[in-house]
Amino acid sequence: MDAELFPRERAQVAPGAVHMPDWLDASAQRELLEACREWARPPAGLRTVRTPGGGTMTARQVCLGRHWYPYAYARTVVDGDGAPVKPFPDWLGELGRSAVRDALGEPGAPYDIALINFYDGDARMGMHRDSDEKSDAPVVSLSLGDTCVFRFGNTETRARPYTDVELRSGDLFVFGGPSRLAYHGVPKVQPGTAPPELGLTGRLNITLRVSGL
Repeated sequence: MDAELFPRERAQVAPGAVHMPDWLDASAQRELLEACREWARPPAGLRTVRTPGGGTMTARQVCLGRHWYPYAYARTVVDGDGAPVKPFPDWLGELGRSAVRDALGEPGAPYDIALINFYDGDARMGMHRDSDEKSDAPVVSLSLGDTCVFRFGNTETRARPYTDVELRSGDLFVFGGPSRLAYHGVPKVQPGTAPPELGLTGRLNITLRVSGL
């Protein structure tokens, strides 16, 4: 990656959807990873998400602020150990507001929930919309660890048109405005591509949202 001829640059993938490579420096990535490791510990720790149809998501998840389960929010881990959800820290909300300012030039909203997904090499995420919130504030997505293919689609259908974006450790992706309810997913993770100095095997995606609840 260091041998690339041209640096990766900020890109608008769709109206209101912006990819900012290397937004988190190495130090910020390490700090966020350590926080994720603490949040992943029980109680209310990392869990396997079960869908109403009886299936399971291959990416495991932990929530902050409010607990998400298909397809609602709760104050406790209603589909897990029943413990109160871990609090959403103020510094993470400020990180979200900074991301929106840098990506969209907007002041940023009062972020109060986070969904943190852990992907091993075989994990995927099907095309879906983040539509369980009562707010239209932009979604902030931060990546740590292994590189993935992030598929960003349209607001009408899970099918084409969509754009595949390579998200690496430290990358920021923000989507709001006309793209707030666009379908998106992760069809592939590339094992072994995490920065060696980070000390992470797999991929972490930290998604910040405004609940509006």
